[in-house]
Amino acid sequence: MTTVLSQKGQVVIPAAVRKQLKLEPGDDLEVTIRDDRSVILERVTKRPNEGLYEALTSIRHLEIELALPPREVDESREIPFQGDGW
Repeated sequence: MTTVLSQKGQVVIPAAVRKQLKLEPGDDLEVTIRDDRSVILERVTKRPNEGLYEALTSIRHLEIELALPPREVDESREIPFQGDGW
C-alpha cells in the first residue's frame, strides 16, 4: 500500500490498515524514526473501555445472590381487614 504526504504534512492511513488496527479519529500515535527511510507509528494508549463490550457480552450467565436478613413482622401494628375498603 502507498499513501501521499499532503502539502500540510498530513498522511492518510489507508482504511484497511485503520480497520485492522482499530484506529479511530482522535487516537494518539507516537512517531518514531527507525532509520533514514522508515517511520514507525504506534498507538500510545488503548482507547477507553477497549474490549469491554466483548468481555461483557461473553458472560453467558451471571448469578448474583443477595443476602437479606429475615424480615420481622410486628403483628401489633397490623390493621384488621374491614370489608372492601371502598
